[in-house]
Amino acid sequence: MCDTMPDVIAVGSIGLDTIKTPFGSVKKELGGTAMYSSIAASIFSPTGIVSIAGKDAPKKQLDYLRKRVDTKGLQIAKGKTMEFHCYYEYDMNEAHITKTDLNVFGKFSPILPEEYRKARFFFVGALVPELQMKVFGQMESPEFVVLDTKPMFIQSSRKKLLEAAGRSNLLLINEWEARQLFSTPNLLKAAKAALKLGPEYVIIKKGEHGSLLFTDGAYFSAASYPLENILEPTGAGDSYAGALMGWLAKNGKVTEKKLRKAMIYGAVVASFTVEGFGLSRLKSITLKDIEERYSEIKKITCF
Repeated sequence: MCDTMPDVIAVGSIGLDTIKTPFGSVKKELGGTAMYSSIAASIFSPTGIVSIAGKDAPKKQLDYLRKRVDTKGLQIAKGKTMEFHCYYEYDMNEAHITKTDLNVFGKFSPILPEEYRKARFFFVGALVPELQMKVFGQMESPEFVVLDTKPMFIQSSRKKLLEAAGRSNLLLINEWEARQLFSTPNLLKAAKAALKLGPEYVIIKKGEHGSLLFTDGAYFSAASYPLENILEPTGAGDSYAGALMGWLAKNGKVTEKKLRKAMIYGAVVASFTVEGFGLSRLKSITLKDIEERYSEIKKITCF
């Protein structure tokens, strides 16, 4: 277990993922928003996790999680861990979901341990917006809060989601969610509408095409790392978010300039994630590996 007071707290799901792509498959491996984001954040900063798993969660995989992050906020409940099944065809941007059983996650109520409430940075992953608001209510004096979501919550709880977005410092969504949430095909219009809610920053993820940062009066386009071999992309977005948060927490007060760099670090860590199934590649990378790819992106985007 991480013995240092966490700087970053990752709140979200843990699930048993069964995933198939044209290049292989993985069966009942621990994944989920909280799993990917906390491990990615822990590369840079001490990190804690708030989530829930069932008694059937593989011990070996939980033991690995405990070595990487602080797990005081992880609930182990009677019953089964959430299960998620999907497959990808050659278009890796679209997951074909075949099964989602919430199991114990369906009764998840996020409780921040006392020391977590004093943390500086929070990543509030894709939860029912009412639960996201509950997390906000337990924070004491956060420096920087990032909020994520999923299409299902845009459809079912749009009003509450917009309220939660207004409580964050950074709204992090993908391009399809941005269009759906703000009812426009234009990402610039969507970002402007998001900024009016209250967050200082909006990042719109575009998968293999990078990500876009919007502030009031500024715009930045971050490249992704070019890859030849993409095996499985499920945890890419959460790895991106976790790495971004971990790097920011390591480097002091958040500024737009630092956030631009953090987006590149997020892209680099996500590029490693998709080179393996589940967490396999993310577990093996070093800071040296990350810095090498960061330098490569600087070279290919300099003009």
